[in-house]
Amino acid sequence: MTTSLLVVREYIRNFYVKYEEYVVPVLKFLLALASLLLINGQLGYMSQINGAAVVLIIALVCSFMPKNFTLFAAAAFVTLHLYEVSLECAGVALVVFLLLFLLYFRFTPKGAVLVMITPLLFVLRIPYAAPIVAGLLGTPLSAVTVACGVVVYYLIHYMSMNASLLSSSAAESMLTRIREILDGVFGNREMLIVAAAFVVTTILVYLVRRLSVDYSWTIAIVSGALLDIVVILVGDLIYDADFSIPGVLFGSVGGVFIAFVVQFFRFNLDYSRTEKVQFEDDEYYYYVKAVPKMAVSTPEKKVKKITTQRSSRRVRHTNTRDAAHRQRE
Repeated sequence: MTTSLLVVREYIRNFYVKYEEYVVPVLKFLLALASLLLINGQLGYMSQINGAAVVLIIALVCSFMPKNFTLFAAAAFVTLHLYEVSLECAGVALVVFLLLFLLYFRFTPKGAVLVMITPLLFVLRIPYAAPIVAGLLGTPLSAVTVACGVVVYYLIHYMSMNASLLSSSAAESMLTRIREILDGVFGNREMLIVAAAFVVTTILVYLVRRLSVDYSWTIAIVSGALLDIVVILVGDLIYDADFSIPGVLFGSVGGVFIAFVVQFFRFNLDYSRTEKVQFEDDEYYYYVKAVPKMAVSTPEKKVKKITTQRSSRRVRHTNTRDAAHRQRE
């Protein structure tokens, strides 16, 4: 079973390497398409950008642009939809996006995919995969990227759930409405607990997977999931945030599964063949531990040439005729 999975992995990797110039645009198109469809599904107040044709065109443009362009397109969609609700909602969303972009470009300018995937994982009920994968593939600063994704999701969720209330409070002053929106978004205890849990989980997973111990990635995945659960449950107990305990547990299991899939493709080692080497030079003495990666060669396709009986008789007849001709000469 393991060998078969390794063969499948090699086929996928070889296919990606061979057709990378085509695969990458397709993946960017699918990510942009999923993100824009999510935004339209949650908000969808501006009819001009809520159609399938507009979404397909923008997603197609994103497939040929840098990854960060998808972030700007998604932020523009959210802001335009909220403009249909009220000017204050659009203004607050625009300011929040600007602040998040400043943090994002300051610390993790290459984490566009993670920012986009985090809200999608919330919709799929497995958001707890985001900090674990970020810690496995990124740096401690990836915690900033994950936190930005959490804020984006809860911003969209709050605006979607309270759109009718926010659009009908015309009697209130602009400052009062802005204050209510800010309190509703950043006063959400659930969002603050999840953001804090994701930050510490990302940092822990990164630190553990960097350790020079056997199965460090596996230990990092399990310990990160457990820490995430503990922080969320403790936060729920202290602040009464009303988390769904089964949702947290099953979501964490799903996050662990996704993390193990990532490990299989990125860091699958064979610890049974670990080698330790010691050597020295004039200034240092070195202890080197080498762990080979699990790899198998993909089976080569063999083409078997089958000749028909008629072709064989024709060949034998030709050979006999040539021999007789040589004898007459």
